[in-house]
Amino acid sequence: MPRAARRALALALVPAALAGCASAVATAPGPHATDPVCAQVVLATPDELSGLERRDTDAQATTAWADDSGAVVLRCGVEPLGPTTDRCESVESPDGTSVDWVVVASDPDDEAGSDWTFTTYGRVPAVQLLVPAAIARTHPTSFLDALGPAVQHTTRERGCL
Repeated sequence: MPRAARRALALALVPAALAGCASAVATAPGPHATDPVCAQVVLATPDELSGLERRDTDAQATTAWADDSGAVVLRCGVEPLGPTTDRCESVESPDGTSVDWVVVASDPDDEAGSDWTFTTYGRVPAVQLLVPAAIARTHPTSFLDALGPAVQHTTRERGCL
């Protein structure tokens, strides 16, 4: 291919490449995102989560699912939780996988308007799911049961009481 044609093709592809970067969900990696298990967790997550399509992210050991109202973000390698008085729920997936999650609303006095943080309890590396209020209102289906098969790659050291 002549040099001018290669340059024209490269320039034509730049806007498409930049558009792909612009649609990436911005997030921060967990402090233990380099744990090799996190790669297994992220690769095992579903392509669709409660009707939301997977989106690229800009951080290691993360993935997201989004629509026009926002994005649900999964981060692997977050700091494992110690003992807590926050609500802890055991969630069983259709395949029988059971995962314990600590559930925290951003505003306990207004749960309907809250963003939600779900963090695995007793698993290493720890996994966190961030669900904005707009998504929680429009997608009331539980996200956690669909993530059990991916989270089962982590090691269970303890569970909810």
